[in-house]
Amino acid sequence: MARKTPAQAAEDQIKDQVFSELQSLIDESEKLLNSSASLVGEEAETLRGQIAQKLQQARSSVTRVRDRSLPAVEATETYIGGHPWQTVAVSAGFGLVVGLLLGRR
Repeated sequence: MARKTPAQAAEDQIKDQVFSELQSLIDESEKLLNSSASLVGEEAETLRGQIAQKLQQARSSVTRVRDRSLPAVEATETYIGGHPWQTVAVSAGFGLVVGLLLGRR
């Protein structure tokens, strides 16, 4: 198995972080919604404040992840823009290999 480059390892780490944060947000939201069924008045206002806070945390998490992934996206765009024929050749080669493998089934 090929070793991952530092960029690939960082990308995997970012993906894992995003998924864990989204799962945490979903879990907390479900808990808050389940407990909100019987709340009225001040308790409901407190719950809405908690939900708003969790949503703000989710927005800031998404912003952080987007900011961290932006250099990788820009590097990819720069490489593809600077090497269009190499990109086409690699893509065609990959497509050919996948086609051959699927054609054997």
